[in-house]
Amino acid sequence: MRLQRLLQLSFAICALASNTALAQGFLGIEPFDLGGESAEDEIETDRDSFTPATTTAGDGRWITEAAYSFIDNRDVPETHSYPELLLRRGVGDWFEFRLGWNYEVGGAGSPTSGNIPSDFGDEAEIERESRIFYGAKAVLTRQCGWRPESAVIVQGFTPTSGEVNDTQLSTTYIFGWVAEGGATWDSAIRYSTSSQEVDDFNVWAPSTVLKIPVGERWKAHVEYFGIFSDGREEETTQHYFSPGAHYLVTENFEVGVRVGWGLNDQSANFFSNAGIGWRY
Repeated sequence: MRLQRLLQLSFAICALASNTALAQGFLGIEPFDLGGESAEDEIETDRDSFTPATTTAGDGRWITEAAYSFIDNRDVPETHSYPELLLRRGVGDWFEFRLGWNYEVGGAGSPTSGNIPSDFGDEAEIERESRIFYGAKAVLTRQCGWRPESAVIVQGFTPTSGEVNDTQLSTTYIFGWVAEGGATWDSAIRYSTSSQEVDDFNVWAPSTVLKIPVGERWKAHVEYFGIFSDGREEETTQHYFSPGAHYLVTENFEVGVRVGWGLNDQSANFFSNAGIGWRY
């Protein structure tokens, strides 16, 4: 029942968003305005870090994101995750629809997508699964003084192959500030439903990232994120440290890489992620 109510809410938000004025009035989440436009107009993807961006695709614009992740698990076989495809369509300057698909093969879920290992034993079997995800993202506030820019993402995840057939839901609240000079500090808290056989539980994933411009086209970042189960028969906790960088080929096309190391025994030893983003 909990999942059903959350899915109904997410679909209602998506339906209302087809009429921007109606959505703003009904939902009451039209973002506060700074009174001016941003000095820069460049692509900002959600794949650059575990913490998503606070921005949307832009009115009438598309963003396509894709990536590949390699995860070196501690006690189970390595995991490969691709193409991590995400299509984003802007509706107004504060709202976007989202649709994506991904395939994973290995001994545990990919932490770069917020999954947690299903088995920490030494004899875990290779798992193959794919899933489609769909939802929306809305800007809640614009930065003004100490008030951060903030946004919320609501997504559903439905398996398209593999042994799992349960649809799950994820909601993410993101907030952050851009300093003079372009440095960005964003943080997020992600909640998702999950299950393992007959065990239904929740997953919480807090994260924070600092992004610093290096010249006109490079931006480097350093990030912490954690993944914590809640209500699982055998609780799991993971902590990660992750640096990375991305390069703007043009204002509408970027390439980026990030790596990460697990900080405790239940997290993966190491992961790497490389991908692109294209706005049009």
